[in-house]
Amino acid sequence: MNSEQIGKIISEMTLEEKAGLCSGEDFWHTKGIERLGIPQMMVSDGPHGLRKQDMEADHLGVNDSIKAVCFPAGCGAATSFNRDLIYEMGRILGSECVSEGVGVLLGPAVNIKRSPLCGRNFEYYSEDPYLASEIASSHINGVQSRGVGTSIKHFAANSQETRRMSVDEEIDERALHEIYLRVFEGAVRKSKPWTVMSSYNKVNGKYVGENYELMTEELRDKWGFDGFVMSDWGAVGDRIEGLKAGLDLEMPASHGVRDKLIAKAVQNGDLEEAVLDRACERILDIVFRSQDTDGKKIDFLEDHEKAAWIAEETVVLLKNDENILPLKKDAKIAFIGKYAEEPRFQGGGSSHINCIKVTSALDALKDMGISVGYARGFEDSEDIIDEKLEREAIEAAVKADVAVIFAGLPDAFESEGFDRSHMRMPDCQNHLIKEIAKNQPNTVVVLHNGSPVEMPWADDVKGILEAYLGGEAIGKAVCRILFGEVNPSAKLAETFPYRLEDNPSFLTGFGSGDHVRFAEGIFVGYRYYDKKKMNVRFPFGYGLSYTTFEYSDLRVSSEKINENDTLKVTVDVTNTGKTTGKEIVQLYVSDPDSTEIRPVKELKGFEKLYLEPGETKTAEFILDRHAFAHYEPRIKDWYVESGEFEILIGKSSRDIVFKKTVTVNSDRKLPVTYTSDTTFGDMFDDPKAMEIVRPLIDEYIKGIIGAGSESAAEAISQEMTDSMLRYLPIHAILSFSAEAISVERIEETVRKLNGIEK
Repeated sequence: MNSEQIGKIISEMTLEEKAGLCSGEDFWHTKGIERLGIPQMMVSDGPHGLRKQDMEADHLGVNDSIKAVCFPAGCGAATSFNRDLIYEMGRILGSECVSEGVGVLLGPAVNIKRSPLCGRNFEYYSEDPYLASEIASSHINGVQSRGVGTSIKHFAANSQETRRMSVDEEIDERALHEIYLRVFEGAVRKSKPWTVMSSYNKVNGKYVGENYELMTEELRDKWGFDGFVMSDWGAVGDRIEGLKAGLDLEMPASHGVRDKLIAKAVQNGDLEEAVLDRACERILDIVFRSQDTDGKKIDFLEDHEKAAWIAEETVVLLKNDENILPLKKDAKIAFIGKYAEEPRFQGGGSSHINCIKVTSALDALKDMGISVGYARGFEDSEDIIDEKLEREAIEAAVKADVAVIFAGLPDAFESEGFDRSHMRMPDCQNHLIKEIAKNQPNTVVVLHNGSPVEMPWADDVKGILEAYLGGEAIGKAVCRILFGEVNPSAKLAETFPYRLEDNPSFLTGFGSGDHVRFAEGIFVGYRYYDKKKMNVRFPFGYGLSYTTFEYSDLRVSSEKINENDTLKVTVDVTNTGKTTGKEIVQLYVSDPDSTEIRPVKELKGFEKLYLEPGETKTAEFILDRHAFAHYEPRIKDWYVESGEFEILIGKSSRDIVFKKTVTVNSDRKLPVTYTSDTTFGDMFDDPKAMEIVRPLIDEYIKGIIGAGSESAAEAISQEMTDSMLRYLPIHAILSFSAEAISVERIEETVRKLNGIEK
């Protein structure tokens, strides 16, 4: 339906109908208006599975939803670094939505992993905004290719569960734009999600749902978003201010309470009816767009097999000493740990899927015709060492050639609704791993968790597989990797520090009361660890393979470009091993001579290459101005500073194999306002300014050198003079010049400086 037709419908609506359209009919549906042919539209939780609830609705996963397929959660999806794979996952999810009459899938969830303790980190992609936005973009494109909308969430900076409905986050302007908004900006510009979900929290003193600057000036005017913004469930305070700011749809229903407030505000002149009409137009555009689908039923069991295939690219091989993996199928092997039998494959809360089928590692081995011993080892309902289960596990491990321990975090340790208080696994599991490793030198640990954990036993075991929360078929994916049917190809989308105290957010954490200060600024994740030159357990972008890769011949299309040009970067990669594999090539950009504080390097590109043994392929990257820019508060925009930048090619953020320097030229000049407090050093690189202040500098030097005895003059070196002058404010020249300088002369100098054409 076109805008003219929608406009005609709106013109026929009563004020009460318009107000009512801007809130839900119930927990999962928008309002329909039968007399005008406006249908209801159903929305449903995601983002890694369809959680459709037709009856009792709760949003937190307490009540059952329909049977559906649970795919890898966001924590795993991002480790694939595979845009095509995540597009396909989105396409499958979109088809399931069509089959069940769902118009908008509530996802992807893209909030930045500021702290490893955030309770919803399992849903989120990464600590890096570029990676997260690229994965989100692929997810959005896949779902929407089926005529189903997405709702990128939670806009913005919803990086904690602690007081998430009331917390005020103090975030400096650069960090807000370079980290927390950038992840949304990239996906919105590239993939145009149909809807955006606003978050509960405040940012710098104002609720996001009432923030005109964020929801209209940034999201719509700058980024070009043209869908509707809906609230997170219950994330509405002042409904009138929300509408003015750009919050179109309140979810769920408010039982008509806020609908009446909207109508009253229009009647008394507090809200322009044109603002209400615009919200209705945005909502109706998506509602009618969502009706144009075929509704074809799909095969959930077939999608279960696809979930296993997708999960294979989300499992990260973190350690493989003495090539203990892959395992030999005829070896004597013991599987140990509850999660081998009952895998933890998804998180708790609004994304909890009622699965069509679950394949555990033990189930998968039966299908593969492989026999192993099994000992449960622990229970996870309580963190208590069960001596009987532990003893049975140690005995099974000792009798085997290799022990594979399935461990991780239980539901009680991470879920929507609360943040973790520590980064440890349950003590009973850590103790079990330590005891088995003491008695069985050939020990491998498979982890099922949604976020980083401390690993006090990491040096005691030979192999570590990070399976994250890999969906309902993760058991099959893990076993295929363990026994070499699949070569692991995932890499970490977040840093694993040695301990919680190393994390950049540790000192301020989740705040005090309803206030939290993001004191680490732009230094989130690897940006912080690199700047501090701090050792970490496993760095961002790290992951091993059963084969080896060699990089060669880094090339750039030009060594000098203007900021609006694009730069083509290519590098060759060869599979030098004997096994087919996939390699994730990472491109980082560094600005070593920036006059602003910047990270050591930032991810600006990645490509995943499939390579047969001996095969060489070329990874190609196209960099635009955003690859070199930082956010500049003085101009409220992205700014490229002229100078040399380093193009870095790495196997991880800590394994850089090539670098090449390019020069980027920017014609844009930053505005400068001079005052009497401006230091002379701030003008050293501006010839026109130096010409104006040169007479003052001459008198300053004359005054310093001529003020004392000959011995005193000898004590004043040129370096000292230059250094003192660099940090000397213009007004201070009064105290150090050879002759009296009037205040009027200083004021005149400042006026001349501000008259310079920048």
